[in-house]
Amino acid sequence: MRAAAARQPLAAFLSRSTRSRMAASASATGSAAAADPGTAYKLLLSCPTGLPRSRVSVKFDQSFDRIPHPDAALEESISEIWNQRLEQNPLLYNGTKFRYGGNAWHYKDDSNQEYCASLHLGLTDYRTFVGTNLNPLWEKFLVPSEGNLFSFNLINLDDSVHCQHMSNPLGNGAIVETSDEKIIVLQRSYNVGEFPGYYVFPGGHSESVRLFQPLEIGIVGHQAGEEDPAHLNEKVLQEMFEGIIREVVEETGVPANSLTDPVFIGVSRREMNVRPTAFFFTKCDIDSSGVNELYSRAQDGYESTKLYAVSVVGFVVLTTLSVDL
Repeated sequence: MRAAAARQPLAAFLSRSTRSRMAASASATGSAAAADPGTAYKLLLSCPTGLPRSRVSVKFDQSFDRIPHPDAALEESISEIWNQRLEQNPLLYNGTKFRYGGNAWHYKDDSNQEYCASLHLGLTDYRTFVGTNLNPLWEKFLVPSEGNLFSFNLINLDDSVHCQHMSNPLGNGAIVETSDEKIIVLQRSYNVGEFPGYYVFPGGHSESVRLFQPLEIGIVGHQAGEEDPAHLNEKVLQEMFEGIIREVVEETGVPANSLTDPVFIGVSRREMNVRPTAFFFTKCDIDSSGVNELYSRAQDGYESTKLYAVSVVGFVVLTTLSVDL
């Protein structure tokens, strides 16, 4: 068993007293991350107090799409990896995803009193994600840091430039707190292709086109002039905030009306394969035993095998001790 839940966004919500109680286990946690690269993350955007939807915006534009790598052989490996995956699993679907292209801070209005976060999004697809982020040669797609062509420990290189040749679909994850102040964590099944057996928060991806859903936002490509950009940006933002609730409902079985409106708390990316994820925080008015009961009837029983409801400190201990049993 391994642990791959993003600890940085969770830590942003911890009180000082809780952080003090966790200090004793910090060294062991760091050792676990060092032993298993899948547990290491970089925080790209942090909103410690949480931002409501009114203080988050989206800039959806073709300029944030992936840039093909100049190495033709490396580009060809995308198709090769995808075809190998298709042979192993013919049911794979090449769906369109929103690509993370960076972020910016701005004031909400002329009062200059309230900061807002802007997420820069383009388009990518699952095939390119498999062929870049999940490619055994994924590091070769990265733009190396200036002054050291063989070092990927960046200091001054903008992350969006560093990852410009990666698919980088923006995943989503939810930190869900139950009414008895427990955090919901899922253990991934061994059916999934990426990090089987790891501990994760409920989540998935915001979808530009949702299969078999009547409320799809219908974005399959950049179609200049066909829709007002501001309206399109608002539709993408709506999908982000509604999509994370939908993922929690599908993966845990809790009803949507038991969850508070989510607040955005930041973006992290995994050090291994540089996959980015937007994180949200929401509270559930059901206690942990009730959530466990509902989990047995959840719609999505394929991706996870067990639900844990643990205290914040217990969660850190869980991820520290369960490295490779």
